[in-house]
Amino acid sequence: MGIPRFLNVWGTHQFWVGFFNALGVGKVVFSSETSEEQYRTYGKGRITMDSCFPVKALAGHIGELLYKDINLLFLPMIYSLPSFLKGHVMDTLSCTRVFMSVENIKAGFLREGNVFEERGIKMVSPFVPFAEAELLPKYLWTSLKEVIPGLTLEETGRAVKEGFKALESFEKRMREKSLEVVRWCAKNNRPAILVLARPYHMDPGIGHEIDGEFQVYGYPVLWYNYLPLDDWLLDWLFGKEIREGIIKSPFDISDVWTSSYSSNTNEIIWGAKFATRLPWITGVIRLSSYECGMDQPTFTPVQKIVEGSGTLFFKFGELDETKPAGSVKIRVETIVYYLEKYSEDIIEKKLRRLPPLPEKLFL
Repeated sequence: MGIPRFLNVWGTHQFWVGFFNALGVGKVVFSSETSEEQYRTYGKGRITMDSCFPVKALAGHIGELLYKDINLLFLPMIYSLPSFLKGHVMDTLSCTRVFMSVENIKAGFLREGNVFEERGIKMVSPFVPFAEAELLPKYLWTSLKEVIPGLTLEETGRAVKEGFKALESFEKRMREKSLEVVRWCAKNNRPAILVLARPYHMDPGIGHEIDGEFQVYGYPVLWYNYLPLDDWLLDWLFGKEIREGIIKSPFDISDVWTSSYSSNTNEIIWGAKFATRLPWITGVIRLSSYECGMDQPTFTPVQKIVEGSGTLFFKFGELDETKPAGSVKIRVETIVYYLEKYSEDIIEKKLRRLPPLPEKLFL
């Protein structure tokens, strides 16, 4: 079976590893990380409509897998995503372009003949509503029973549970690591940077490794996807507003964002709120891909939320398959200059607005 490593950009890679391991699938082959070479070699010319870079990049992953030793290509149509904000927002839907990217890119490989059939490969594209976990076994079983002989609905249900266990275990480790970073910053009174972006920007080929550029200068980098969610920490940051009735819970974003249907948009908005409160996040970096329709409405609100607390805000927009290395380097150096100049004052001002430092911060 071939699975695009690209699935990791939606934060679901670990789920599928756990799911297929539980089903006992013998050999699972992954594509390599996104790269310009991958796109130009395997994906160029396979796009049937103008689309965002992450969707175009998917063509390269599919094309690469067609040349590997597989007989089944697994590419789910992800309708909704697992989210720590579930229950606190209206819904956790994925981007519609992401959802339909499967059919878009698939069509590009069928224009001049059925490439999948020619190479003896079957393609499975189940409908996947992660936000409604109870429906997942049915949808996955319906798609996979034709290609995995003898597969039962009960087996699929057990595999789904194992998939979620694997995903939860991975997220737990990532959030624990983020808390380590926060504690290090608190103990050493050092600033950190928070990246607000779509999950696919964690892919080095799509995010152009911009986050790594700041680590070279000694700045720890946190991603909103894996911020620590410990009760004592959230109570320190959001407790006063909850008790005053401004918000209902630490995960409530209704005070700044009412149209809370999109999973990643919701989490970006929440990440901006978190950044304004945590003293050691002195700079926020916003990444966005070329013509991202989902990001457009959030640019101004996110900037206002972040800058309203005095936190520095910077944006790298219109990212695509071309990496402007020189431009990125100059911008990073400029941002580092402002971080060095203002971080100490930002930390002090934020600390004055919060209750006394919790003891657990220094464990």
